[in-house]
Amino acid sequence: MTSLSAHEYHLNLLLCSAGISGPKARVPSSPSASAITSALWDAESPSAWSSVFNTNVTAVYFTTLAFLPLLQAAARHQHAPGNVIVISSMSGIMRRSQGHFSYNAAKEATVHLSKMMSTEFEGTGVRVNSIAPGYFLSEMTVGGSDERQKSEMSEMVRGKGHPVPAGRAGSDEEMAMACLFLARNRCVNGEVVAVDGGVLEQVPG
Repeated sequence: MTSLSAHEYHLNLLLCSAGISGPKARVPSSPSASAITSALWDAESPSAWSSVFNTNVTAVYFTTLAFLPLLQAAARHQHAPGNVIVISSMSGIMRRSQGHFSYNAAKEATVHLSKMMSTEFEGTGVRVNSIAPGYFLSEMTVGGSDERQKSEMSEMVRGKGHPVPAGRAGSDEEMAMACLFLARNRCVNGEVVAVDGGVLEQVPG
């Protein structure tokens, strides 16, 4: 923070998008509590949960705190303070674990953290909003990328156990549109914008 402020007078936009998926553990269909405990306990660990929360939640909070003075300073140069966009996930809004309890729980924490920061930091003039993406191609969702750092997977939205009304994954351009909207519209603060292809209209949340 100190070294950056020595070179930059202000910051217009902070985009917090780093995230990890963590361990996957699907709840067995058996009604036996012992079977459920065994399946989840063997696949997960407290240390793995801590890693997911540190990356997906704690890092967002302390990164925003570190840049908050530079974001507020933008008002002196651009007539309005900067703003923060936190990438959460539709997984943090739905009730289904989708096989990864730690990720979904962390993303819900990220959603609520964004709302709290928008309220608590209101006096600075800095806006905080969140984007909750649905299925977008990335290394985390499909496991790799090519030499252009692009991921490909045409079957991504099939076999998810719920409808995806859009019938496809989101595009880079559609994510960029959401970011530009939140970055430029000064009347929007404390909101969670789902860019999910309609999934949250189909699953319980």
